Amino acid sequence: MAEYSIEEITNIVGGLLNKVSDVKITQIAPPLLADENTLALALGEDEIENLQKTKAKAALVPLGVNIKGFTTIEVERPRLAMMKLLHLFYQAPRTQDGIHPSAVVDETAKIGKNVSIGPNVVVSHDAEIGDGTKILANSYIGGDAKIGKNCFFHAGVNIGDRVQVGNDVILHHGVSLGADGFSFVTENPDNIEKAKQDGAILEEDKDHKIFKIPSIGSVVISDNVEIGANSTIDRGTIENTVIGKDTKIDDLVMIGHNCKIGQGCLIVSQVGIAGSCKIGDRVVIAGQAGLADHINIGNDSIIAAKAGVTKSFSEKSIVVGAPAVPRKEFIRQLKTMKDADELIKKFKKYEPMLATFESESKEED
Repeated sequence: MAEYSIEEITNIVGGLLNKVSDVKITQIAPPLLADENTLALALGEDEIENLQKTKAKAALVPLGVNIKGFTTIEVERPRLAMMKLLHLFYQAPRTQDGIHPSAVVDETAKIGKNVSIGPNVVVSHDAEIGDGTKILANSYIGGDAKIGKNCFFHAGVNIGDRVQVGNDVILHHGVSLGADGFSFVTENPDNIEKAKQDGAILEEDKDHKIFKIPSIGSVVISDNVEIGANSTIDRGTIENTVIGKDTKIDDLVMIGHNCKIGQGCLIVSQVGIAGSCKIGDRVVIAGQAGLADHINIGNDSIIAAKAGVTKSFSEKSIVVGAPAVPRKEFIRQLKTMKDADELIKKFKKYEPMLATFESESKEED
């Protein structure tokens, strides 16, 4: 078990040490779960109050929090400091050296140095795997796929043919890269086309036939991308679907064919992005948001949770609601609804008087 002095921990997080006694740190935990060799993480008000009940002798606290008789490390950005500590104590899944006997690696595949290939992994023809990459059990690497250096693929990852993955990419359990796009065409105008043109569906088409459009493009994942469990990214119809450098994608995200996702984006769980969307750099798309096809989102924009985005937005937009509108417009709509509710209450209050007035007016006529 690794052991660190309180001074070493302070240097790692770049904090301000208020030392009461020597403490040897072997783990980190919330205050109520900490023991004498634990650094208690008191990042918010509740955790700071819980320091009164902790067995820990030292704590990581926000800048300006100084607890009498307690060794503290003050930091300006507690969450950033926590990240550094988690990297310090993190234990990666165990991997083996070399290729497991049960793996199937095509003789035409090119395997780099210090690569780990786990049980039941299949590496297809002409695939390339860069130095230092680790692929856990039951994963599949398609033909002509190119995997960069120092990647880490958790169990059950599926990489389709011709997919390109950059360096330092992390793929979690069940990620699928390079499935065919959801692309179809009908022989005659379908109901969606008719609704767009006529505003209604006027007749039925009993001879309705749907034809699959093959996907001959691929998927390109840039360097330092992380993709969460059971997320899927479809290959392009003709051109590639592209995920930009440093972008982080959560679990259960679906990204459709031909999409272009920029650099440094954060895409949260259960987001669905339809085909041919273009997302700028540093865009945040919160949980369960949905984007219709052929939408452009500008750099540094934020799409709120459960937003239904049906049109494009320029850079630095904050969009909310379904259908999604700029945040200021959404607030105005809420205010309008509140005002309308007040008007309805007033109307109901004076409705009997109005009815009496109308009745008397009719009698006079």
